[in-house]
Amino acid sequence: MTLLSVNAGRAKSVGYTDSASGTTGIDKRPVDGPVRVESPGANGVGASGVAGDDVCDLRFHGGADRAVYAFAREDLDLWERELGRKLANGSFGENLTTSGLDVNGALIGERWRIGGTVVLEVTGGRIPCRTFQGHLEERGADAKGWVRRFTRAQAGPGALLRVIEPGEVRAGDPVTVVHRPDHTVTVAHLHRAATTERELLPGTLVAAEWMESGLLALARRYADEYSG
Repeated sequence: MTLLSVNAGRAKSVGYTDSASGTTGIDKRPVDGPVRVESPGANGVGASGVAGDDVCDLRFHGGADRAVYAFAREDLDLWERELGRKLANGSFGENLTTSGLDVNGALIGERWRIGGTVVLEVTGGRIPCRTFQGHLEERGADAKGWVRRFTRAQAGPGALLRVIEPGEVRAGDPVTVVHRPDHTVTVAHLHRAATTERELLPGTLVAAEWMESGLLALARRYADEYSG
């Protein structure tokens, strides 16, 4: 299991984002050399946990629970075949492009050590948005076509991560799973629960201790409304 690249993006003005600033840092490119990774601070205040990476919409991105985003090269390869075009590392706005790691099968709360010092903890999966759709220029006839396609795809959503132990990472670093909690809620399962199979949401609360705050709030609202 290997880190293929560390990717960062600078804010730029675009016409396809809902960010109040009209800017996005989703266009991420591989960075040479070591990159500092640390917790950026509370959700809604802190931005990216990756040095040199801009987060422009703090409502849905960045902060302690969403400090880093990882996506598997294997899933990018699946999308290359689906879309009929090349996708470089970072194309899906991910900070970390991995190889050999079951990103979508990771348990919520699972911890990965990357290189010698950094430890990250899985908190959830990516919910696609209009900015992601515009970045890929996959608008189609349906304004929400890409969002729906990504949500329902065989390739999973990728993993959101919080920083447990800060440090530096670089392309080529080994990735080791150092902890797996005692439940069965994976990134892929939580993603289905939050999007297409809402009836699964109450069962995901066994992973509440580790879940990203937005997904946790959704699961609790659903459970309160429908599980009484």
